[in-house]
Formats: sequence, structure tokens, C-alpha cells
Amino acid sequence: MIYHFSQLILDASKGTDWEGLASPLNVFRYITVRTAGAAVTAFLMSLWLGPKVIVWLKKLKFGQNYTDKAAEAGDFENRVLCKKGTPTMGGLLIVLTLDITALLWARPNTLVLLTLLSMVGLAALGFYDDFIKITQQSGKGATSRVKLIVQFGLAFFIGFYLWSNAETRVLVTEIMAPFYKYPILTGATGAGILLTAFTIVGSSNAVNLTDGLDGLATGCTLLVSVVFLVLTYVAGNVNWAEYLQIPYVRGAGELTVFCGAMVGAGLGFLWFNCHPAQMFMGDTGSLALGGALGIIAVLIHQPFVLFIAGGVFVAEAVSVMLQTGWFKYTRKRFGEGRRIFLMAPLHHHFEKKGWYESQVVTRFYIAGVLCAVIALSTLKIR
Repeated sequence: MIYHFSQLILDASKGTDWEGLASPLNVFRYITVRTAGAAVTAFLMSLWLGPKVIVWLKKLKFGQNYTDKAAEAGDFENRVLCKKGTPTMGGLLIVLTLDITALLWARPNTLVLLTLLSMVGLAALGFYDDFIKITQQSGKGATSRVKLIVQFGLAFFIGFYLWSNAETRVLVTEIMAPFYKYPILTGATGAGILLTAFTIVGSSNAVNLTDGLDGLATGCTLLVSVVFLVLTYVAGNVNWAEYLQIPYVRGAGELTVFCGAMVGAGLGFLWFNCHPAQMFMGDTGSLALGGALGIIAVLIHQPFVLFIAGGVFVAEAVSVMLQTGWFKYTRKRFGEGRRIFLMAPLHHHFEKKGWYESQVVTRFYIAGVLCAVIALSTLKIR
């Protein structure tokens, strides 16, 4: 919106006495300027709206007054009780500021609109899940089956949409791998659509599983967002893409503005979500943010890089799958379920080992930074 408005003024002033005065508006043609503007706008908007959203959620009694899974195990009771009543559904703040800011600063194209609409859809699913938890005060929201049906439905729609469009078909039919400059598979429509679906659904649920401690999911999402801010800029610039020998994706540069807005919105939300949290993002935010990261990874032809950049998310998701699978197997084999970890997801395992919440979050941040550095190294090591 800001870009188009500035161009209208520049076009109207061309050949007039106002042309010189309007010339500074040319800076809005640069993606870097609009990305910085999006990040700052989203951050300031979050700081402004944050207290209002907290009061509004408290007024609606949209707070966590049920016992979460950590307390069910009999441990961390004091830690969980002190968080009772803390507003959840804070993801509404993230999605709202992110959408508004992206529409203000980005030049909407197919890639941006697809990401925005998909994120809103996943936020709606998360809102439904959070609403059930709050109204029933049971800690049990929508069933896994319902969530997976919606997530896979959306993911397959994106995959088929990209395949049906001649300009984006290559994003599905060719599969790229990190540290290698050529496609590892070509003409792989079926495998590409499946990879697209599992990337989006896996990322959405992995961020959701990570959202269990104050600031943990928010901070880790920020780190991955910074990585994709760089990757989208490179993928959308034909010269940089050619130099670094990565796939050029027309229009991907505008996703850089979206990533800038995500960074700003994330920083603004972290202001209120850091320990002790004043509000939680809930499934409303975690499903949407995770899904957005998965979609962006697909749209710039780098789904496997997401597994590297989001290493913390991968570890959290894998810990749950291993714990659940091993427990079911040993219960069937030996008559008694056994565990690999003291508790899953992984962050609760370390809490059980005696780490303070702030220690777990900070050390996971450190792991996230290392994963981000490795992910960025894929740009040069090929």
C-alpha cells in the first residue's frame, strides 16, 4: 500500500515543480527499506496494542485456568499454578500486526497473498482449538484428527495450486537439497506435493509443540524468521541467486517484507511473552507462525533448509514422536509403557532434570542460533 501510494505521488509530480520534493519517495522501491519499515511498524504496533489486547483477553476471561500437561505429571505444580489466569490467544496480536504491516509495506503478489491467507486460516484453526480449551477448562481442545484434516487440506491445496500455475510449478516438481546446487529430483510431482504438505503441517505442529515455556516458541520463531528474511531476499534477487547458485523465484523478494513484519511482530510479542509471561500466544499463534514458516520455505524452494534452521522445533517434535511411539510399543510388548525422556516435549525433559525455565529457554535460544548459522551457510557451501 505504501509503495503504491508513493508511486502515485511520484507519477503525479513528474514534470511539475513538485518532482524534486517527491523524489525521496523513490526509496520505497527498495525491498530493504520496506522490510525495515515493516519490522519497525510491526514492533511499534505490537507495543501499542499489546496492553490493550491483554486487558481485552482478561475481560473476556480468555485465560488459562486449566491444568496443563506439565502439571498432570505431578511436577512443576507451583510453576503452572502461578501462570493460571494468564491470557492466552495472544497469537491474535501477532497475526493482526503481521497482516496489517505486510499489507502496508509489501507489494502484494501471489506468494505474499498465499502466505497471508494461509496464516489466517491456520490462526482460525488455532483460535477454535484455544476456544474449546478455555470454555471447557479441560486443557483438551480440538481433536488431533480435526486439526490434521484442516492442516493437510490447506497444505495440499497450496501444493496443487503451485503445481497448477505454470510459473510456480517448478517449486513442486523439482526438489532441492541443502549444500547442493542442482535439483535432487526433477519431474517429481507426487513427491513434491507430499513434501510441500508435510513441510507445512510439520512446521505448524512443531512450533505448536515448542510453545510450552515463556518466550520459547516466540524467540525460536524469531531466529528462523531472520534466516528466511535473508533467504527470501536472495531467492528474489536474480543476481544474488545466480551468484550463490540457488533457485531464483520471481516475486520472492516481497516475502522478505513479510519476514521483516514477522520479526517485528515477534519482537513486540516477546516483550509481553518473556518470563514471567503476561500472555501466551496459544495455538492461535503457534499454528499460524509455524505454518507460515513452512509455506515460505516451500515458496522459495528450500523446504529442507527449514529443518536445519528450525532444528529446535524438529527436536521438540521428534521427542514427542519417539516418546509416544516407544511408550505404545513397550506397553504392547512388555505390558507396561516405558519412556525415553523424563517428559516430552523436550523442554519439559530438561525441566524435570532440574533446569530452571529461564535456563531451558536461553539454552534453546543458543541452539537455535547455531541452527540458524548452519542454515545460512547453505547459501555458500554448495
